[in-house]
Amino acid sequence: MKFRRLGIIAIVLSLLISAVTGCQSQFEPGTYIDDMGRAVSIDEMPKRIVSHVPPITETLFALGLEERVVGVSDYCDYPEEARLKPSVGNYFNPSIESIVAQAPDLVLTDGHSEGIKSLDGLGITYLVIDPKDIDGIFRDIELLGKVTGVEAGAEKLIEEMKQDISRVQNQVNDAPSVRVFYIIDATDLNNPWTAGSGSFVDSLIVLAGGENIAAEAPAPWVQFSIEAVISADPEVIILPAKHGTAFTSPEVLKEHPVWRETTAVKQDRIYIIDGDLVDGYGPRIIQGLEEIAKIIHPELFQTGVD
Repeated sequence: MKFRRLGIIAIVLSLLISAVTGCQSQFEPGTYIDDMGRAVSIDEMPKRIVSHVPPITETLFALGLEERVVGVSDYCDYPEEARLKPSVGNYFNPSIESIVAQAPDLVLTDGHSEGIKSLDGLGITYLVIDPKDIDGIFRDIELLGKVTGVEAGAEKLIEEMKQDISRVQNQVNDAPSVRVFYIIDATDLNNPWTAGSGSFVDSLIVLAGGENIAAEAPAPWVQFSIEAVISADPEVIILPAKHGTAFTSPEVLKEHPVWRETTAVKQDRIYIIDGDLVDGYGPRIIQGLEEIAKIIHPELFQTGVD
């Protein structure tokens, strides 16, 4: 009887080991096309990864790859554990020396740092992850899953994100559209910076049942004249914040003789949102969608309170 129990235990352990090994052996050597159109050959599963881009770092942690992350930028602050990783310097201009010191077998970048290109001459493989829309985010999560050998986990994460998007869309589906203006920076109150067509913010506003008054702007990030704002008369104004502090104070708009003529200011519908949730392309962008939906249609998200 004792030997029988030992045999059963051995079988169970064997199955567990096989399952774990199977999850770790999904990687297949191959040539992968990154978001810059580069064909990148990856022959072995990366075990030492450097990411200097916050949303990419966030995605790696969401995929359970934190043990393989050996370097991040000073800007990679989510999740909290990312702060404990060795720094390779500034996101905009990371230190190539610091990257090399980590002996990475894969560097992940968004391609906006010219210095990263020097890794080619150093024999260090890098992959550009820079999605332009929501579908692009899903494709890049899938790509990261393939190149790191966690494809099943990536598919699961994508499916969960898609389900959350569908849930929010179903909730706001029959609600009236609300005119929204997202202010990136209103240092110049006559020409504030906003999110136009092609930005993640624009997509999130639409998915959340809103109408971005800057949707026809010619670029993802543009300056919008105060005359255009007044003409469109936003019903909701959203201000991004970093670490709880808005780049533009709602009080500035309330005290301005022109801005306070908008419906949003008159009805005190000026809201602050964590910019990291809507400007980046990590998995938390779904949380950003939910926050925007609650801002635009609070009546649809009220919980029953006695």
